[in-house]
Amino acid sequence: MDAVIKTTDLHKSFGHVKALDGLDLEVREGEIHGFLGPNGAGKSTTLRILLGLARASSGSASLLGRDPWTDAVELHRRIASVPGDVSIWPNLSGGEAIDLVSRLRGGSDDAAYRERKRHLCELFDFDPTKKGRAYSKGNRQKVALIAALVTPAEVYLLDEPTSGLDPLMESVFTREIRRLARENGVTVLLSSHILSEVEQLADRVSIIRSGRIVDGGTLDSLRHLTRTEISFWQDSVDPTSLNALSQVHDLTVAEGRIKFSADSDRVHEVLPLLGSLGVKGLLVTPPSLEELFLRHYGDHVTPAAPEPADDGAPHRRRHRSAARTGA
Repeated sequence: MDAVIKTTDLHKSFGHVKALDGLDLEVREGEIHGFLGPNGAGKSTTLRILLGLARASSGSASLLGRDPWTDAVELHRRIASVPGDVSIWPNLSGGEAIDLVSRLRGGSDDAAYRERKRHLCELFDFDPTKKGRAYSKGNRQKVALIAALVTPAEVYLLDEPTSGLDPLMESVFTREIRRLARENGVTVLLSSHILSEVEQLADRVSIIRSGRIVDGGTLDSLRHLTRTEISFWQDSVDPTSLNALSQVHDLTVAEGRIKFSADSDRVHEVLPLLGSLGVKGLLVTPPSLEELFLRHYGDHVTPAAPEPADDGAPHRRRHRSAARTGA
């Protein structure tokens, strides 16, 4: 598949501080790509560059084969986005804000659009008649999500899209993104630190640390490099007989169960042995995305750089003005 989003040796500095330090990212056509990292790792800065709201210090970035900086107006008619920090016009109702964003992206106020908007407001349990100043954080987030989903797009750039939503609404979001990918073949770059969300949705993931990609691939390929947890009832076997095996790591006995980890690519060597020992209550748990993430970050996360919300503000004004005039 062709790369819809691609960055090569991408750098972005704020004064003497590096937010991106040689970022190489590739998102293929039709995939949901998880972009993982804690706050300050460079996720939002990357998305701002892809949206044409900030200019890279060096390196290259392309979106749908175009330059996000020089072709921002054209690209914004083909993409949809959810910002990491949602602000809406206080004197507009939620429905008016959704309509305005849709028109800026070239959407039309036809019967099909109105039906999609009604359906999404119902799905997200959202009242579009209230003024923006009256909305909670969760409802402001719903405005951004509905505005992104109501007008069809080829690419979705989502920065912490479920921030402020309750678990029920998170589930609605997950279903809608899956449906878009399945029915329309859209490409999604999903930036998040909610690992369970990414684990449910992503075809591939990239883990960013200190402004560069430190790991990536499909979840299955990444799990292959880590360890699988195995446990069974303690009365099944003498744990000392397992300690001598080279495949067994970190063996413990707790709450009546023997637990140990094994390299994921050697589990097939361990299971026949456990079968021959007649173990009871066997549980085999593959590594979660959280474990894969912590392999790079551990318990200590050092932010790479601040990601100022006001970066590129003059450029945002330029692009917004251009979008309003159709330039």
